[in-house]
Amino acid sequence: MFCFRKFELNSEAVTPSHRLTTEIIHHMHFSENTVFHIYNQGNNRQQIFFKDENYLFFLKKMRDYLLPYGDILCYCLMPNHFHWLMYVRKLEQEITDASEAVTPSHRLTTPRRRNLNDSIAILLRSYTRAINIQENRSGSLFRKETKAKDGWEDVRLPPSHVNYGKVLQNRELYGLACFNYIHINPVEAKLVARPEDWVYSSAPDFAGLRKGTLCNQNLAKELLFFT
Repeated sequence: MFCFRKFELNSEAVTPSHRLTTEIIHHMHFSENTVFHIYNQGNNRQQIFFKDENYLFFLKKMRDYLLPYGDILCYCLMPNHFHWLMYVRKLEQEITDASEAVTPSHRLTTPRRRNLNDSIAILLRSYTRAINIQENRSGSLFRKETKAKDGWEDVRLPPSHVNYGKVLQNRELYGLACFNYIHINPVEAKLVARPEDWVYSSAPDFAGLRKGTLCNQNLAKELLFFT
């Protein structure tokens, strides 16, 4: 059974409390064949998931809007924020008139390209609309800027270091540290005693307690250098 380890990380680099700008969302800088830690939280740290069905609805949207661009390595949905660790394979794809644009009433009449930033924006906007209806509320649900950090950076190194930004094959990789940090979140929040007890994360899958298909477990083990 996989053991989730607690890492001491630069909180500014990985936590959802990282300061966010007020500009409108989703101008993240992605690159192909790279691991990214993507995260956001409720506006003013408000709750974003209110019942089991909300978590499941969000997970379905992750499958629909993220997997066309790559592989989800792990994830955790918390009551007021979320984390994804994603391997990006391509930055954009063609959207046809048979595909969902924003809502069913906004079908596209000609093919165009949609990038990963736009896909994430659509995911969060459509989820917000559903929650606003459910909770009889209005306005933004998430903070205005979703963050994405390269999961192959070694955060201990200064930019001037010769190995800064390179893939360093050791167990202190930011990507592996993120993998553990993401799964430890519910324990740190005192929601559960063990990571694998939180059903709204990929921890039960990696612990062998569930046969989920949202994450590419084999790729996660290969890229993050654990067995």
